[in-house]
Amino acid sequence: MTAIALRMTGADFLKIRKKRGTLIWALVLALAPIIVFLTVKAIQHSSDPHKYGPAGGTTGFSDGLRVLALFFDPLAVILIGVEAGTGDASAGVFRDLVVTGRSRLALFASRVPAALALSWLITIGGFALLTAGIFVLAGNLPTPDGALILNGLGFAMLAAGVVCVVAVGFASLTTSKPASITALIGWQLVASPLLAQISSLGNYRDGLLSQAIAHFSPVHVGGGGHGATVTMSQGTALLVMVAWLAIFLALGAWRTNRMDA
Repeated sequence: MTAIALRMTGADFLKIRKKRGTLIWALVLALAPIIVFLTVKAIQHSSDPHKYGPAGGTTGFSDGLRVLALFFDPLAVILIGVEAGTGDASAGVFRDLVVTGRSRLALFASRVPAALALSWLITIGGFALLTAGIFVLAGNLPTPDGALILNGLGFAMLAAGVVCVVAVGFASLTTSKPASITALIGWQLVASPLLAQISSLGNYRDGLLSQAIAHFSPVHVGGGGHGATVTMSQGTALLVMVAWLAIFLALGAWRTNRMDA
């Protein structure tokens, strides 16, 4: 069974990777903002060194990690997760896969590690670019130590992984690529940060996935401590992420199991 599962996951990975439009845009969203970020800061520093510090160093790493892990990399992994969740249905091959006798739940389950693998490869690429840039452009600034770099990589992969898995589940539920992309980007990057700013919502804001993820940031990226706008305990943040993953994985599996072949 393990060999079959690995083959199914490999096949799903290959299907996503062959979607050149999705892959190219995911790479653009993960890499281009880091290039622009470092380039702009380097130009500012060269034009007025007294006003603008070097682009790299620990400060540049903190700013760049926020750009990568909380803003643009989620866009990239949403594209990948949605492609994984809707690929078979949109290509019209879901019926053919079911007719072969493969379990519907197995078909859904193989999408998750495939999407995660590609998402993490892109995330590691973006993080490697950021890390190289902040060392090359550090100037006289102190650079992050190995522990901070490893923690930053872990945080970037955590953020990418959680958003990617939620995207796979949500896309499998809706089976609509445009609707899934629009809803996920609108919620994660627009509605969720706005709701986090509404203090009258009180503890209800603890349920926001973006805030739970940001809580684990190793660098300061927000006003509420632990990198988030909303202050919450580590246990609460972990519980919120697990709840989001469990709910959308369950919904995606249910929809795939009930889908007409």
